[in-house]
Amino acid sequence: MLPNCFQRLRFSTSLGINLARSKFIRQHALTFTRPYSSSVPIGGPRSWSPIIIGSIASGLIGYSLSVLGTPSLASQALGDAEPRYGTPKDFELAIKELRASFDSDEIVSTHPEDLRIHGFSEHDHHASVPHTVVVSPRSTEDVVKIVKTAIKYRMPITAFSGGTSVEGQFRGGPYGGICVDMSNMNKILEIHEADSDLVCQPGAGWMEINEVLQQKGIPLFFPLDPGPGATIGGMMSTGCSGTNAVRYGTAKGEWFLNATVVLPSGEVIKTRQRARKSSAGFDTTKLFIGAEGTLGIITEVTIRLAPVLPTTVAVVHFPDVKQATEAVTDVINRGVGIQCVELCDSEFMRSINLYGASQRKYPEQDSLFFKFQGPTPASLAETAKIVKEIVQKHGGTGFELARTEKDARDLWQDRKNALYSGLALLEGSRGWGTDVCVPVSKLPQLVYETKKDLQRSGIVSILVGHVGDGNFHALLLFRNDDELAIAREAAHRMVERAIKLEGTCTGEHGVGIGKREYLYKELGEGTVELMRSLKKAIDPLGLFNPGKLYPDRIDRRSKH
Repeated sequence: MLPNCFQRLRFSTSLGINLARSKFIRQHALTFTRPYSSSVPIGGPRSWSPIIIGSIASGLIGYSLSVLGTPSLASQALGDAEPRYGTPKDFELAIKELRASFDSDEIVSTHPEDLRIHGFSEHDHHASVPHTVVVSPRSTEDVVKIVKTAIKYRMPITAFSGGTSVEGQFRGGPYGGICVDMSNMNKILEIHEADSDLVCQPGAGWMEINEVLQQKGIPLFFPLDPGPGATIGGMMSTGCSGTNAVRYGTAKGEWFLNATVVLPSGEVIKTRQRARKSSAGFDTTKLFIGAEGTLGIITEVTIRLAPVLPTTVAVVHFPDVKQATEAVTDVINRGVGIQCVELCDSEFMRSINLYGASQRKYPEQDSLFFKFQGPTPASLAETAKIVKEIVQKHGGTGFELARTEKDARDLWQDRKNALYSGLALLEGSRGWGTDVCVPVSKLPQLVYETKKDLQRSGIVSILVGHVGDGNFHALLLFRNDDELAIAREAAHRMVERAIKLEGTCTGEHGVGIGKREYLYKELGEGTVELMRSLKKAIDPLGLFNPGKLYPDRIDRRSKH
């Protein structure tokens, strides 16, 4: 067995050694096997083991020092201590080197407004400071240059995509660093209609992709539908989903077939080929889904597409959220053609009426919006008939089915206006948005208890849920710091309630800064430490998006 110091060194450097070996094999096509020579006498294990151990250990030390730099920084990176970043002087030198590498103020910016935009979000309420510099690459090779500079000067690096995340995934940290803005890398590179897939860069938006497919007359679409403005890189990194999840699943399904990724070492990998399925080794694509930019920077993605089918929309109202969610369970279990089913509570329905964008005045009751899907008008009509019968058994009233395509679009737009409609409930307010997810059978209890808790707290709020898969969102409104504190506590209780019901602290928003503290309780210490071990192995210097996703060890003992 290796001495303790070399055991610790061995684990952290093994990934880098294997990557280096893999690269060498690809370049030189050599076979690393050699038979034992019968002419060389081999003694007993006692006589040779000290020499073998010493040789292995010295090789590992030499490799680690050559890759990671000075002895102090190398040992810092490979130990259990917090990462050590460069000094302000180091960061100045890094910016100077980046400017020399790209020779354009459009690519490298330290303008205060650029730093503010990229390090601050109106969508969340987490602490943040600006990044030190924003760099906007145009290619994978550009990203490699940025990463190599970050390694040289020990500078944290955070990827920025659509800027729509709500848990602080792209916010700056107290140590400063490089923000890598992927918005220039927004091209669709290849469309394979016959294979129902598409290759694009990470800055391409899902809505723009679907618009291009429609304009080209290609009857396919990308079905993952988070908020407007979300881009493929951010969607993959946060493990997103949206209203279509009840029919098409989430980012952690097979919608991302492969990815080109720049690792924290600066090496570029492609996770797999373009085949629809593969059983060749680990599914390394999924390693980067939900990793929130902490393991690599995505520079190219192959996404799977689905056929566009006819749809229509219906709305129905209920006495309370419990009966509404119980109706959804029965509808889903009938196996009818449901693409989306959305719960909107009575306060949300009131907010639609107040907001004034809708052509309708809705009953201010807990309601369900359905989007039906089927290959023919007859199949849509049959689904609507079955759903109407089921919801009526659960107290549903006022079932309204869209009569035209325009009716369907208008009905669905009322649901999609959740944020702006919700803010209309309380003049001058801001919103704390959060989400949780539980097994579908536990959803009625969770929604009912959460709604009662929010009423007791005195916070004005709306509940909107992708209830077909057990996921729902709350928008908690506040106007001042006192109300913000109440909203924060209410959001915490909602998460605790979900975890007790075998659920998750986040169904689709991701972890970022805001949900880190819950991972020990939800996943268990062993799983969290496994995640942390993977992070240390792939990013031993701790440069990629520090302060996100992985909980501080003290969070196990803190409440929130």
